[in-house]
This record gives sequence, structure tokens and C-alpha cells, in this order.
Amino acid sequence: MGPVLGIEASCDETAAAVIDGDGHILAEMVLSQLAEHEPYGGVVPEIAARAHLRYLPDLVRRAMANANVSYKELGGVAATSGPGLIGGLIVGSQFGKGIAIAHDLPFVAVNHLEAHALTARLPGLVDDGAPFPYLLFLLSGGHSQCIAVMDLGQYRRLGGTVDDAVGEAFDKVAKLLGVGWPGGPALERIAAEGDPDRFPFPRPMLRRPGCDLSLSGLKTAVAQAVARLGDGPLERAQRADVAASFQQAIVDVLADRAVHAMTMMREQFADADLIVTAGGVASNKRVRAALSDAAGTCGFRLVAPPIRLCSDNAVMVAWAGLERLRRDLRDDVSAATLPRWPLEALSQRSA
Repeated sequence: MGPVLGIEASCDETAAAVIDGDGHILAEMVLSQLAEHEPYGGVVPEIAARAHLRYLPDLVRRAMANANVSYKELGGVAATSGPGLIGGLIVGSQFGKGIAIAHDLPFVAVNHLEAHALTARLPGLVDDGAPFPYLLFLLSGGHSQCIAVMDLGQYRRLGGTVDDAVGEAFDKVAKLLGVGWPGGPALERIAAEGDPDRFPFPRPMLRRPGCDLSLSGLKTAVAQAVARLGDGPLERAQRADVAASFQQAIVDVLADRAVHAMTMMREQFADADLIVTAGGVASNKRVRAALSDAAGTCGFRLVAPPIRLCSDNAVMVAWAGLERLRRDLRDDVSAATLPRWPLEALSQRSA
């Protein structure tokens, strides 16, 4: 199998990567759109799509040059085709399809969530290569789910958020506190200065059966606490205490939900012993530490990819493409882009 080019443009990161036929990274490029979106305090879909259109061609050229690979040497092209912001998905997938058509290469329409799910199988991240089945705890701005990863394209949802995703909750509280954007990293930084016991925020669904989670009530409790502190701007120490208390509540909830998910996983797959966390929130050090402790209590091993591979990137897209191409699973260049594309739908696709 020749090298695979991966393209990611599903939200506000423009990325391209090339991996060889064994999955080793030859080149990876990520261009943040932080400057474009920061004035608005969040991602503006049309601005994101225009930025992808502007940056992606040069980014792919540079990735191919850094990898020292020609297009005719590629074994395939993989591009994120959903879920995500439709404008960016169209830009990225159409660009990938164009390369595949021009050079007569196989094309893979990658599900962004599957790419996160398979990242742990990259060479070198896990000693035994993360064999199936394993548990995925996906924590991002748009998705918070517990998924049984049974095989390539075979996924079973065990639970997930019934309202806000974890990353979304971080962003909203960070905006409420005025600590900057992106909200997750900004809130984590200021939380390090605060007292996590200052505000007794609720822990929604703690110890409840199953592994669903709900964060809207916690977000409301934070807003009420901030309102009680007065009408003017909060002092830095106050913001730090609110941030630390909110983060601790999130950590406690996620650790509890992970324990329940691992119990469910073991009931369905007696030999399962691996939990993988991925998505932007998996970069949070307190979250990683809590999930590691929870895994230990359940007899599981925690795998958290390097921070650069937790958030949106093209390495995971190229790897998902390679995994599918190895099984001769490819897509027609007419494959649709899907802003909503649940992992469970892939079970029919791979049948």
C-alpha cells in the first residue's frame, strides 16, 4: 500500500497529512483559524469555509513536499466528509476528490468521528496496537459519547450527552467569564490559579445507571453563581475560582460516567481492557488524570493520543483512510458530504 494523503476541514482547523503504508507519519500540517474567529468569540461557518478554500491548496502542496512523495506514488486520498460544518466539508472533500480524479487514485470519504475512534491504532501509541474491541470516550466541542469500537466500521453507542457536549460547555463558561477563546484551553489555564472547592456546583447524573451525561444544568448553575457575584466585571481571582470549581465538577462527572461505561463495556465484551479518549477536551490535563485513575479502578488501560492528535488533525483522517483501503473499502467520488453522520451509520456502510 502506498502513502495516503489525509485532508481535514470539518470546522476551524485546516489540515493535511501524509502517512506511509504502515501508518508512520511522513508529514503533518495544521493551520489554525484562531485569528479569523477570535473577534466573534466562536467559529463563524462562512468565514471558516472561506479560510479553508484560501489555505488548503498550499497546505496540501507543502505536506506533499515535506513527505517527499509525488501524487502518482500515493495509494489513496482520504478527506473528512462529515460530520461538521457543511461549507468546510465541501471544500475539503471536493479538493480531495479532485486530486483522486486527476491522478486516478482511490478516494475514501472519512467519518470524522471514526477518525478519532481509530487514532489509538496508529503505530507506536499502544504496545499491542489497540486491538478491537475497545471503549471510546469521545470528548469534543460537538460530541460527547461512549462508544464500543467493535471493529472497523462497527460501533455501538453506549451513552452520551443529552444536551451540551463537554467542549461546548467549556466554551460557554469561558465566554461567560470572559477568559478568552478557544474556551477550553483558556479556562484550563485560569482554573490552575483557582480554588476548585470555592463553588459547590452540581454533578449532574453522578452515580446514575448508564453512561449518559447532562451539562446544561451545570452551565446554568455557573451562570447563577456569576450573577450573584455582582454586576461589574469579576476580579481575576473570582474568575479563577469559578473556572476551577466548574472544571472540577466536569472532571468528577466524566470520571463517574467513564466508570459506568467501562462496566457496560465489560458486560458486553468480557476481555475488553482498553479505554481510549479523544477529542479536544481529552487534551485537558485534569480530565486525563481523572480518566486514568478511573481506568485503573476498573482494570482498564487508558490511551490518550498526543495532544496534537486529540483535536482536529489530518493524521487521523489519513490513518482512517489507510485502515479502510487495507480492507479494499473505498468510496465513489460522488460520495455526499454529511453535516450529520453518526458513527452507528457506518455499520451499514461497512457490511
